[in-house]
Amino acid sequence: MTGRLGQGHRELLRWAFLGIAVVVLVVFLLAQRQSIDVSYGRSPSSSAGVEEDSAGELSGATVPSVDEMTALVAASPVVRLPGSTARWDEQRVREAAGNEPVRILVAPPGLDEGERDRVRDVQNATVRVIGTEVSGGILQATADDLPTWRAQFATGDVTDLLVTLIAGLRDEPGPPDRDELRWREPTDSELSVVVADLRATGLHIGAGATLTEVPGDSARNAFPGGARYVALPPQRYGEPVPRYGPALTRLFPGTPIVVMYGLWVEYHGPAAADFAELAGASFYGQFGGRLSRYDYPQGNVLAAYLDRVTDLRYSGLFDRPLPYRPIDPLRVALPALPWLFAGCVAAFLALSVRSVRSVPVRSVRSLGRPGGLGVRPGDPRRGGTPARLAGLTALAVEVSLLTDAGSDPALARGIVKLQAARAALDEDLPDAHVRALLAEAADELDEVARTVGVAGYRPDLYLRGRLS
Repeated sequence: MTGRLGQGHRELLRWAFLGIAVVVLVVFLLAQRQSIDVSYGRSPSSSAGVEEDSAGELSGATVPSVDEMTALVAASPVVRLPGSTARWDEQRVREAAGNEPVRILVAPPGLDEGERDRVRDVQNATVRVIGTEVSGGILQATADDLPTWRAQFATGDVTDLLVTLIAGLRDEPGPPDRDELRWREPTDSELSVVVADLRATGLHIGAGATLTEVPGDSARNAFPGGARYVALPPQRYGEPVPRYGPALTRLFPGTPIVVMYGLWVEYHGPAAADFAELAGASFYGQFGGRLSRYDYPQGNVLAAYLDRVTDLRYSGLFDRPLPYRPIDPLRVALPALPWLFAGCVAAFLALSVRSVRSVPVRSVRSLGRPGGLGVRPGDPRRGGTPARLAGLTALAVEVSLLTDAGSDPALARGIVKLQAARAALDEDLPDAHVRALLAEAADELDEVARTVGVAGYRPDLYLRGRLS
């Protein structure tokens, strides 16, 4: 291909290859950044990065002044401020307290920092409960297992937390935790209503639930194949809770089922035996403290839970399909970049050698035409010199059709000498100088003839036949 290109085109192509090689080298080097990534993939979830007080907390709850609350606690061992949601087994708490008086102040969730500080400043309260956060003195009781979190966020039950805190205040070991939540099978009428909504829209919202819709992006990342959702309000404390998960799993086999009871979210469906426990423990282990003292819409809690499900799926711990990830063109092309670089450099070098070792055939063929090495055979001032110049020029034109990479350099040097002789002849330089240039040209053309293997193109034989 390059043999048919003009010198200007070859030069342009040569430098284009060099430019491409430089760009490829720069891209390849910039892609070699060292990094450590211990995850199976990059999860698109973002709930973990939402700071406290900016995650859609519901606010507006207030409490009386410190003096008023102090008076209320002095008048009654248990004070429930308006909006309080925490409940407990009074018998177990009395047994834990024994003969020592325990005064409990219960405040609503969703208080701002100033309101919470006023509750903590009530000195005659042995135990303070803000939302479902239980503290007393310098101690705070926190849940650390699924049954306690489930009772806390599904029904507002803080029995285990109160018993544990009271034991800590008395420097006694805490009693073992008990699952305070009691389950029951949903009735046929309850189940039929839920199933009808799930078949129609994939979502059932019970009366009193605050969920309005499933958070789309979080749901698509967590369950690309789709899931069915049930949102129920906080359950009545002390009453059995309808367990929809197993019943719905039987009716929708192979389909992820997500059920919300208040702020408690649980998963049923494929790989639930291990996945559900890990998802619940990791989610409430991180966000349980915030959920206990703030009041959140169910939509915010569900979005955060689904983001945690996405994180677990991206971790590669379970045999679940990963969400779609667009192809990274650079990462796909990266292995080919060194080869592309080497190819461009090789092309640049080949074109460079070609430019040095060859002269375009059309330039050789222009010899003898107007504007080329045209000679004046009848010039009386030079005797036979013009005729020799014309003969060698004709020889160069004819032999150029047979040259190759081995003979091109000698041909190019001969042409240069002929051009110099033509210029010297036009400028009336000494005849000896012109003959010396023609002799050098003849030597180069003789080497060309010997290289191509045609004896008739040796200058002496060619000129003898031409000038005879």
